[in-house]
Amino acid sequence: MSEVVHRRRGIYLLPNLLTTGNLFSGFYAVVSIMSANYVRAAVAIFFAVVFDILDGQIARLTRTSSRFGLEYDSLADLVSFGVAPGLLIYTWALTGYGRLGWVAAFLFVACGALRLARYNVMAASGDGRHFTGLPIPAAAGLIAATVLLDDHILRLGKELRPIVILLMTYLLAFLMVSRVRYRAFKGMHLPQRRPFELLVGSVLTLIMFTLAPQVMLFTVFAVYACSGLIEPPLRLLSRKIRRTPLAESGEHRAR
Repeated sequence: MSEVVHRRRGIYLLPNLLTTGNLFSGFYAVVSIMSANYVRAAVAIFFAVVFDILDGQIARLTRTSSRFGLEYDSLADLVSFGVAPGLLIYTWALTGYGRLGWVAAFLFVACGALRLARYNVMAASGDGRHFTGLPIPAAAGLIAATVLLDDHILRLGKELRPIVILLMTYLLAFLMVSRVRYRAFKGMHLPQRRPFELLVGSVLTLIMFTLAPQVMLFTVFAVYACSGLIEPPLRLLSRKIRRTPLAESGEHRAR
C-alpha cells in the first residue's frame, strides 16, 4: 500500500508583506488623487517604488522567490505604477483635453500592463543584467517626480503643463513597450572593494538629495529613462575612439 504524502503549500511571508506595502501605497495614492492631493499621491508612489525594490532584493537575498510572489508583485505594480500614475496624469494635468486626455492616461496604463506581462513571460529566460523596455516603476517614478518638481519649482500652469505631460505620457508609454534595453543593476555586489572616489560621489549625492530632493528625484528618473536611448550611441562612439589610436599607430609603424 503506497503512502501518499500531502505537502502543505505556503507563501514566503517577508517579500509578500513588502509587496503588500507596495499595493497599499498605490491604493493610498489613488485615494489622495480623489481628494485632489497630488503631492501626497506622488509621495505615495515613491513609497511604492521603495517597497518594490525591497521585496525583490529581499526575495533574491533570502532565496524566497516564487511564482506566486512574481504574480502578486505584478498585480501590485499594475495598481501602484499603472493605475495610480494614470489617474494622477489625467486628474492633475489632462482633464482639459477631454477624450484625448483620458486616452493618453489609459495608454500609459495599458502599456504598463503589457510591459509587466512581457516581463513575466521573459523572467525565466531573460538577461538579468538588462530590462527590455523601460520598467514601469521608473515610468511611474518620473511622473511622480514631475509632480513634485512642478509643485516645488516649475509652476508650469494650466497652459503649459498639459502639453508637457501629454508628450511625456506618450513617450513613456512607447518606452515601456519598446525593445530598448535598460540596465537592471541586479548584479551589483556591494561588499566588494570600490574606488575611494565612488564613496566621495555617494556622499555628495546624499547631500544633494538632502538639499533639493525634488530636483534630484526628477534628475535620477529622467536620466534613467533617457539612458536606454543614449547608452548605445555612446558605447558605439567610445569603441570608435578606442580603435582610432590603434589604427593611427599602425599606420605610423608601416611608414
